[in-house]
Amino acid sequence: MLRPTFIREHWRLIAFGFFMCFCSSFGQTFFISWFGGEIRSSFGLSHGDFGSIYSIATLSSAAVLVWLGRTIDIVSLRSFSVAVVVGLAGACLLMASAWNAVALGVAIFGLRLFGQGLVSHASLTAMGRYFKAERGRVISLASLGYNFGEAVFPRLVVAALVIIEWRMIWVAAAVALFVSLPMIGSFLKELGTHDLLLKARREESSAAGLDYRLAEVLRDPGLWMRLPAIVAPAFVFTGLIFHQVHMAQIKDWSPSLVAWSFGLAAVLSVVSTILAGPLIDWLSARRLMPFFLTPLIASCWVLYAVGGDLAAPLFFGLLGVNSGLTLVLLGAVWPELYGVTHLGAIRSFGHAAMVFSSGLAPAVMGLLIDRGITFEQIALGCAIYGVAASVLASSVPRPRRASASEV
Repeated sequence: MLRPTFIREHWRLIAFGFFMCFCSSFGQTFFISWFGGEIRSSFGLSHGDFGSIYSIATLSSAAVLVWLGRTIDIVSLRSFSVAVVVGLAGACLLMASAWNAVALGVAIFGLRLFGQGLVSHASLTAMGRYFKAERGRVISLASLGYNFGEAVFPRLVVAALVIIEWRMIWVAAAVALFVSLPMIGSFLKELGTHDLLLKARREESSAAGLDYRLAEVLRDPGLWMRLPAIVAPAFVFTGLIFHQVHMAQIKDWSPSLVAWSFGLAAVLSVVSTILAGPLIDWLSARRLMPFFLTPLIASCWVLYAVGGDLAAPLFFGLLGVNSGLTLVLLGAVWPELYGVTHLGAIRSFGHAAMVFSSGLAPAVMGLLIDRGITFEQIALGCAIYGVAASVLASSVPRPRRASASEV
């Protein structure tokens, strides 16, 4: 694990990463999906209708993310971070006041762009840029913000929906984000010291031949062979969790069982997040890429083959293991393969690809549900896709430039 002296020296930047990952919860599918029943009822939408709106909004946010995400390479981290948190708070307010399906779509677009997209991007780009030998472990600590949000918010939402109208929860989220803005300035108070580290990282990347521009990355065959595996967790997790209310009804799981199982997923995600950091620093994200989908494949198989209440904790627990591993691995793989000089642009492309994948999933699975395809059949298809993507990722040729593990 990280040395106590290292944590004392860098705790503010690590806390910034944790805070931003936590704030991203308001734009993540696991949070929005808890309001699925209320939203469909308020706007008279079917599963397919809501899934389509969600997908269009998410796909649109992915297109904008590619453009906005690279601005982190040219503006200060503090300015970028404040702007995206304000944007997320505004999207929460729009969600609270949406008056028709069009306004709902615009609100979801904002939540996905700023929450799942840019707020997360600020955190993991900073962690990937400023650290080298400790990169995996630092990303592990920052990524615990996701886990904390997944553990806390489902229970809060379930409890709040009993006593207040669903729109008021979004108002509370916006207020909390606005109130927390001064924390960003506090966490980045000593950023000048880390900017010197960033200059050193960029010089090392250039010397090692790992100063790829986005255009070069897009010409790398290894990118396209790894991409199906990279986007698989976003597609499968988003699609299944977005329709979790319907899934629970089909599987005869009570809301309390689902909330408890989500809590278990959060705990196991924490464990896998903590373990993934040292493992990646030891073996490298590139070497682990062909194997990291194993828990995801297993979770889909459980949903397909196992019945009764036991299936819920097994399914969510395995998803949690994969979630923690995925967060750290995908935070480390981009600087490891392509350097840190143009990391903002490269990460924005990779993150946009994941957002695009997650945008397709609700519509695809919603339409399949509307056409009578069972959740078990959908889960089996996801498992087969995961196996195929893993096999393809294992076939990637060695990089033509210097070894990625040297970055």
